[in-house]
Amino acid sequence: MKSQVKQDKLTNLLLRSDGAVSVLVVLLGFLCGTILVALVGRNPLNMYKAILQSLTGYNIDRGVWNIRYVGEWLNLSVPYIFCGLAMAFAARTGLFNIGGEGQYIMGLTMAQVIALLGPQIPVLHWVLAMLGAMLLGAIWGGIVGFLKARYEVSEVVATIMLNYVALYLSRIIIMAIPGTNTYKTVNFPETASLRAGFLSSLTNGSTLNLGLFLAIASVILYWFLMEKTNLGFGLRATGFNKDAARYGGIPVITSVVISMAVAGAFAGLGGGVVALGSFRYGRVLSGMDNYGFTGIAVALVGNNTAVGTMLAGLLFGLLAAAQPLMQSKQIPKEITFIIQGLIVVFIAIRTGIRLFLLWRQKKLQEKERLSNQMTEKEGENE
Repeated sequence: MKSQVKQDKLTNLLLRSDGAVSVLVVLLGFLCGTILVALVGRNPLNMYKAILQSLTGYNIDRGVWNIRYVGEWLNLSVPYIFCGLAMAFAARTGLFNIGGEGQYIMGLTMAQVIALLGPQIPVLHWVLAMLGAMLLGAIWGGIVGFLKARYEVSEVVATIMLNYVALYLSRIIIMAIPGTNTYKTVNFPETASLRAGFLSSLTNGSTLNLGLFLAIASVILYWFLMEKTNLGFGLRATGFNKDAARYGGIPVITSVVISMAVAGAFAGLGGGVVALGSFRYGRVLSGMDNYGFTGIAVALVGNNTAVGTMLAGLLFGLLAAAQPLMQSKQIPKEITFIIQGLIVVFIAIRTGIRLFLLWRQKKLQEKERLSNQMTEKEGENE
């Protein structure tokens, strides 16, 4: 009986809470990853040792603790959080922002240009670079929002095309800067760097930088805009039903443009943070970094909420940070990508999981009803 009550509580929780379902699919992803590691003849325990080392800095095998691993994990998580917010913000307005990668690239490009050519004044230099990254990312996203709202151009098609435009436009712009070769620029001046001495000392020389605080501020801003302002209400209403929102006096066209612009600003800021936080020179991109595409998965796992997206970004950053440690323990590096992919697959079939739980709940209720009827008949016969 107690076991049945616990099962009913768990079922009700999964039916009622998107967060609980997200936790379940993450666990299922890790379970499948564990099975795959065992099938290829490796010890799954080594995978979890690598993850634990990135999460806490503690190496179980050697009994050594180094906080640098924690710093690297947090630093790798930051662009996932930014690009996750870019996808999530647009999704709350009913848009599918697959263009986070292009917006990220344009932010990265603008940050590099300002870092190399801007005024070398402490603090002001990197602040201007971040503002420029946000602005260009917002413009890049706003273009898609305008085309969608005004001319009904599919945001999926438009953003995919603009991703490639952004990549090759970035190469043209960066290679035009004096001193740049085919893959990198000259080093940034120190005034443009997001790295801070106190963070480096605190994390034993990791690449953790001020981008972490910008990410936290962005999560808070996302929550406030979406949940506590009239603008957020209008965006959410537009996402639920555009026709009803228009009938209620909400400017739908403006909402769509603003949504994509703000989403682009988040992704652009992520690009700026990677450019000036993780590197000391500008990069001539030969391909996409894929943070924008992974951001789609981050938003899905986080249910498009501020805190959920942040936690999902930390999870994906943890897998990325643990990857080289897994390789050192003879675990194939592809395992982390497989786990990420399985998590997305399980998230995609979330509705199917709920339908199964509803079916199971009805079966249990039917069984309990029949059992009660039989008990009543036996009592009458006696």
